[in-house]
Amino acid sequence: MATHNLVNRREFLGRAGGAVLGGSAALAMPQVAFGVAAGGEKPNFVFILVDDMGWADLTCYGSTFYETPNIDKLAGEGMRFTDAYAACPVCSPTRGSILTGRYPARLHLTDFIPGHLRPWAKLTVPEFNQQLPLEEVTIAEALQSAGYVSACIGKWHLGGPEFNPDKQGFAHTVMQVPNNNDKRVGALTDEAGGFMEANKDRPFFLYLAHHTVHIPLEARQELIDKYEAKAQGAKAQGHPTYAAMIEALDESIAQLMKTLDELKIADRTVVIFFSDNGGLIQRYDGEGSIVTSNAPLRSEKGTLYEGGIRDPLIVRWPGVVSPGSVCDVPVTSVDFYPTMLEMAAAEGDGEHVIDGESIVPVLRQTGGLERDAIYWHYPHYHHTAPGAAVRDGKYKLIEFYEDGALELYDLEEDIGEQDNLAAKMPRKAAELRAKLDDWRRAANAQMPTLNPSYDPARAHVWGRRRRKPAKK
Repeated sequence: MATHNLVNRREFLGRAGGAVLGGSAALAMPQVAFGVAAGGEKPNFVFILVDDMGWADLTCYGSTFYETPNIDKLAGEGMRFTDAYAACPVCSPTRGSILTGRYPARLHLTDFIPGHLRPWAKLTVPEFNQQLPLEEVTIAEALQSAGYVSACIGKWHLGGPEFNPDKQGFAHTVMQVPNNNDKRVGALTDEAGGFMEANKDRPFFLYLAHHTVHIPLEARQELIDKYEAKAQGAKAQGHPTYAAMIEALDESIAQLMKTLDELKIADRTVVIFFSDNGGLIQRYDGEGSIVTSNAPLRSEKGTLYEGGIRDPLIVRWPGVVSPGSVCDVPVTSVDFYPTMLEMAAAEGDGEHVIDGESIVPVLRQTGGLERDAIYWHYPHYHHTAPGAAVRDGKYKLIEFYEDGALELYDLEEDIGEQDNLAAKMPRKAAELRAKLDDWRRAANAQMPTLNPSYDPARAHVWGRRRRKPAKK
């Protein structure tokens, strides 16, 4: 497991925000500003996070129903990743992993907040953090040391008012927007544009977290009408309103890119486009309509199959990333933190252990990554039972906690995870399970326990977990 330490937190938080840190560092990031303009400016960061967008929801990832010309253009100007992963199959933990560079298991933030409840299921799931702890050093806090100003615009979902973005290094925060998915896209995009214009002369980090394409399905009627006509005869993907939501998001991307051009800062701005988990096919309780299809990936959000964790990822880094490049190196959401620190030549916090690895060598096409595996720990009920997973090279192992069942897949030969090789390759399965055990211990992962109220007749019944008071 690759872990990295950065500059001491007490020293870090006591310094002025505009100076690059010096002093003793357990692991100092290189003092080189990669890909910056000739004048030596540090790169800006625009991180676009979409809610519940599936790996197959974009034209550049193979969709023949949805229309995403502007996101496709972004991919044509940057690098598109085929094997990029969310650290969790649901939103809050992945968001925490992006902001801290730490696995959800290490954060003890392993389900969406406040989470589900299955009172009579076989296992009692662990209590988990109902917020991102304030002692965590976010990427916004870390970038302050290099003179950055940060904005969080959109969905937070990492705790109540006492744990809002303004407590985690974000100088500009916009969370109150229209309670309608279609109107929110435009409102958030306008806010993002205003922030970029106000800070065009200094390095900034913009974390733009859309609520779309999460349910409820809401979009402009003229776009719904367009896709209703197109949906005649559509097979896997064909929900008109969901398609309309994706097109509205695509329009937002066009507006953002236009703003960067008009402000004349596009050449020194890194744009990252990502989703917080895999696509939702249908609600966890089986209610509601079929939303989308993640084919050829198996299953959906809330599972450890590829459909629940493999996401679209596009990185545009002008002057560094080769336009139109495609990368099949497995990367994960804990990697964004060290990557942005390296790009910004910023130091962090020596007491803040991070699990991610900078993907700068991959983006520059100068080398690979050092780690040997990527891990997941999801000890909660959702679309499947609690479990964990590890990907090592082309092999992926899933372990289910209720009965210890193992599933082993060769993702190069079987991206749809249809051929379970665990019985055919018991030594490989045992090897990966041992790695998973070692990683769980190192991350101090919380495990589910046997439920004394287990009732097979009612095990499938859902309850609603109440939000508990925040830990002080």
